[in-house]
Amino acid sequence: MKILIIGGGNMGLTYAQSFLRSHITSQEQMMILEKSPEKAAELAKLDIGTVFGTAEGCLENADLIILAVKPQDAPALFANIRPYVDSQQVFLSIMAGVTIAGISEGLGVRKVIRAMPNLPAQIGMGMTAFTSSDDVTRIELVTVQNLLNTTGKTIYVEQESAIDAATAISGSGPAYVWFFMQAMMQAALEMGFSESEAELLVSQTFRGAIELHNKTDLSFQEWINRVSSKGGTTEAAMRTYREKAVHEDIIAGARAALNRAIELGK
Repeated sequence: MKILIIGGGNMGLTYAQSFLRSHITSQEQMMILEKSPEKAAELAKLDIGTVFGTAEGCLENADLIILAVKPQDAPALFANIRPYVDSQQVFLSIMAGVTIAGISEGLGVRKVIRAMPNLPAQIGMGMTAFTSSDDVTRIELVTVQNLLNTTGKTIYVEQESAIDAATAISGSGPAYVWFFMQAMMQAALEMGFSESEAELLVSQTFRGAIELHNKTDLSFQEWINRVSSKGGTTEAAMRTYREKAVHEDIIAGARAALNRAIELGK
């Protein structure tokens, strides 16, 4: 299968490297289309496939085209590549908010898969939700899922609206985690720890909590209950979080991300 990745940014590069590392494809079958001459020159030095500056000469030779550009760049991209598109090609889009219908109409194609990865895909720990148009065959869908699995875990959703929801939860989610970690680091600094000590305390606490949770069937609330003891330090912290409505604020933030994802698709 010949793969063309349009966009040589973080995710485009992540996919190219991950696919090659997993031996699912080869350098000879990998193509990258990057409009920035400077960026294209950098990519050409990485030996991850053939780098192109224009759609002509690469798009018509691809079986799978991955759209890895910013959603606001979609209209210009569609106008640029539509003359070279073939109806039998499969398009995988990771553009937040850009719908399957919008891609189909913009490019005049029927086989569209829409996915939402997240940044930990860079280290093979990503979470990707994806869905597809009815014209994508089961074999094509499985092939694309195998490619996405090289970057972490995947989940197929029936309803396209779930992709916007995944954008708000797993797509933007790493930033929420780092936001909370940053606040904990600030608290540690104010309590007298050095920056390196604070970072170690916070990062190892998060890493350990996640690994501990993953090794059992206990819910998050059950783990909270295990750490908390009546009249203890954890209970004092949790009581403050409840009084400050931190739980509700986190949900409100995720809903704001969802609303923005929906807006981007209009």
